[in-house]
Amino acid sequence: MSTRNVGLRTFSLRRRVTMMVILVIGVALLAMAFTVQTAFQLQSERELDRKVEAKLAQVERAAKGRIVHPTDFSAKYSFGGVTVVVRRPDRKLFNYNGEVDSISELGGTVQLEKPVGNGFSVILLTDSPEPAQNRLRNVLLLVGLGTLGLTAIVLVVTIRLALRPLEVMAGLSRSIALGDRGRRLAPVRTNTELGRTAVAFDQMLDALEGAEAHARASEQQTRRFVADAAHELRTPLAGVQAAAETLVRLGPGAGQEDVERMQVMMVREARRATRLVEDLLSLAQIDAGLELRFEAVHLLGLVESEVERLSLLAPSLHVAVEGEDPVVAADPLRLGQVVGNLLDNARRHASAEGNVRVRVTRFPQHVELMVLDDGPGVPPAERERIFNRLVRLDTARTSGKAGAGLGLSIAKGIARAHGGDLACVEPPTGHRGAAFRLTLPATTAPDLPTTPIPSLSA
Repeated sequence: MSTRNVGLRTFSLRRRVTMMVILVIGVALLAMAFTVQTAFQLQSERELDRKVEAKLAQVERAAKGRIVHPTDFSAKYSFGGVTVVVRRPDRKLFNYNGEVDSISELGGTVQLEKPVGNGFSVILLTDSPEPAQNRLRNVLLLVGLGTLGLTAIVLVVTIRLALRPLEVMAGLSRSIALGDRGRRLAPVRTNTELGRTAVAFDQMLDALEGAEAHARASEQQTRRFVADAAHELRTPLAGVQAAAETLVRLGPGAGQEDVERMQVMMVREARRATRLVEDLLSLAQIDAGLELRFEAVHLLGLVESEVERLSLLAPSLHVAVEGEDPVVAADPLRLGQVVGNLLDNARRHASAEGNVRVRVTRFPQHVELMVLDDGPGVPPAERERIFNRLVRLDTARTSGKAGAGLGLSIAKGIARAHGGDLACVEPPTGHRGAAFRLTLPATTAPDLPTTPIPSLSA
């Protein structure tokens, strides 16, 4: 399977979070500084206007009479950030220090000049607000830089602590990659971002380790299957080889009876090897996915046809068929293979009397076919294992009639490919042999073609 890379960008998360937080705080500080600076400027202007209006009213009341000493007048009313300059009728200027040549040498900002009578006028000067605004701007700049610096230091520490779970996750991944299986994050809280990530990480590890365990088990099972299959094939091939070597050793002068006996042995062992190879091919097709050709099959008629074929192999075997004749959607050849394998299994394990019962029952949702023999039965602990490949019970191995141990596995695979199942179940009360139950989905199959089951007696 091809690997699809997501192309995850792996910038430093710690650095990225730190820079983003500092950027956000920096923008917030700039906005705050601009707001404070604007508010301070507006407030300063309103305060200055209020002072000038109050000072003008005060000076106008005081100057109703004649201003005799301009310097004293200026000294008396120049306070509170407002300087009073008196202009005499001769255009000379006086402040609290005496006569001045021009307004410009006093500094400050001229707010207004107001005549107050008798040729006198007063000029109100205020200090420039720029120094105060510059000081405020410098203070805001220093505080902002200090705040950003302190924030960066705190963020480095706090983000390191906050991202520690990710480092734990990375460490766990490295340890698992080195072979330390079975470890998990097991988050205490699963309703947080890191908690949900840890849960997803643990689920991924469970799936990966489960897949690894399944792959190892499948690999071991495949190796065991190949070894068992090679062992099973070696037996008939050894028989063929022994018979051929015997014929060669006997030479042209061998008796007719010996030659026929060796030829029969070669044919028997070749058929045994052929049957085993066919079973192995069937298993390979099941693993790859069977291609079924569904038709409307009369199940009871198919069973009777397989029983008729079985009677040619075991004339002394008595097989009783009973029940209904439901129609199922199935591949008749493959379904016949399932029934044939079940009947062949019953034949090989039946008692000396050889009694086998086959019962077909229709249910609302499925159809059931039960095959019962009167042999030694299957222990409950072995009823699942007998469907594994190349598995035979001890009684089958010692009976001299054992097959390769593939028939039941093939039958179960075909049954499941039809949407049904095959199981070894508890036999009915009073029955001492084995019981195999084949289930298939029930269907009326109105649109499927019907293939007649041929009779061997025809």
